[in-house]
Amino acid sequence: MRIAIVHYWFVGMRGGEKVIEALCELYPQADIFTHVYRPDAVSPIIRRHKVTTSFINALPAAHKLYKNYLPFMPLALENLDLRGYDLVISSESGPTKGIIPPADATHICYCHSPMRYVWNMFHDYRERSGLLTRLLMPPIAHYIRNWDAGSASRVDHFVANSKTVSRRIQSYYRRDSDVIFPPVSTTDFQAVDAAELGDYYLMVGELVSYKRPDLAVEAFNRTGKKLIIIGSGEMLPKIKAMAGPTVTVLGQQPFSALRHHYARCRALIFPGEEDFGIVPVEAMASGRPVIAYGQGGATETVVADKTGVFFETQSVEAIIEAIERLESMDIDPAAITAHAQTFGKSVFMEKMKAYVERRVSEKQGRL
Repeated sequence: MRIAIVHYWFVGMRGGEKVIEALCELYPQADIFTHVYRPDAVSPIIRRHKVTTSFINALPAAHKLYKNYLPFMPLALENLDLRGYDLVISSESGPTKGIIPPADATHICYCHSPMRYVWNMFHDYRERSGLLTRLLMPPIAHYIRNWDAGSASRVDHFVANSKTVSRRIQSYYRRDSDVIFPPVSTTDFQAVDAAELGDYYLMVGELVSYKRPDLAVEAFNRTGKKLIIIGSGEMLPKIKAMAGPTVTVLGQQPFSALRHHYARCRALIFPGEEDFGIVPVEAMASGRPVIAYGQGGATETVVADKTGVFFETQSVEAIIEAIERLESMDIDPAAITAHAQTFGKSVFMEKMKAYVERRVSEKQGRL
């Protein structure tokens, strides 16, 4: 069976690329198609595959300015030649599902989310953009939305990475979807003895406005409790300026430091709303509980009063109250770690393999 995997861009190894890496292990014979490809930014597992780029890759400074070329991506996708492939798996978050698959091929879209910048987060992105972008976004987004909704008909089956995303697929594309949680490398993390635990809380992730790192900083400024923040992003200077004497902003850190702090923190603070959220699962794989905003993917991975606690409003007061609740709980690191293993990479690969085989068999039976 000839297999094509389509991913929006390869400029780093984040959650979407981890999904592709797992699919590459499942299908070592697969070819990869993408808009932009930086071989040095991806894992050896991905680099072993034949990678074909769209014309976006040849545009000026595409490796840095790829998102600026969004208006050209529908055309670029439709120019990719997928003739001869029996199975097409598209990875959607940026535009990918709009390829033109062969009529007799099975097209499965693994959807991290319908494009946030034209759907559920359009107004957030526009609000924090420059004047020219704010003026251009409405007509461009209107065109992209129409194409994106229409291209959903080219997909045979949608797989959502969470129930949260499944609801968006239904809302924006009017399509049903099955849920398979993305792979988390849970075996890369481990708990430590109670004697090794620190006296600090931890926040990990990209420092951007929708993740609300400002709320976490203000909460710990008020309480005087210790908080360590790992991550970089557009809000890094603001977060450093906000940080009081008990808040330490480390910026981007190597994996060894991240793993160390996961295992030794009192709990992870997760104040934003995510589609799925790999960070809480990594913290739980380290045996540590999570204090999370009670919306989005975290509600599907964190078990209330067992592996963490939720706060219902994105406010400083709600975070402080949640911290107090957690500190009154008895925490069982072994139970937290065991729960995290249900989101492991091997679980994803087993479920995805069975799903693909079933869907391909169904289509072949109809031909």
